[in-house]
Amino acid sequence: MARVEGTCGAEKDVIVIFKYEKKEEAVARILKKAHVKNSIASIIYELTYNGTSFRLYTSGKAIFRGIKNREKLNELLTTLLI
Repeated sequence: MARVEGTCGAEKDVIVIFKYEKKEEAVARILKKAHVKNSIASIIYELTYNGTSFRLYTSGKAIFRGIKNREKLNELLTTLLI
């Protein structure tokens, strides 16, 4: 991971930006493990994993919806990327 950012508003979304040199590997691993609900031109993916909904971009960015705390995010990313 290169960076983690939060968004404003009632819904707490977390934006994760993967390191440029590892983004293709990260995207491939996530796509293998998560359930694809929708794909837009194989550039943007709507995914779910263990009850968490998120959007993955092939540019190396992921937006996770409804993440309560950093520990939950870290657990989710660990299981997706290992």
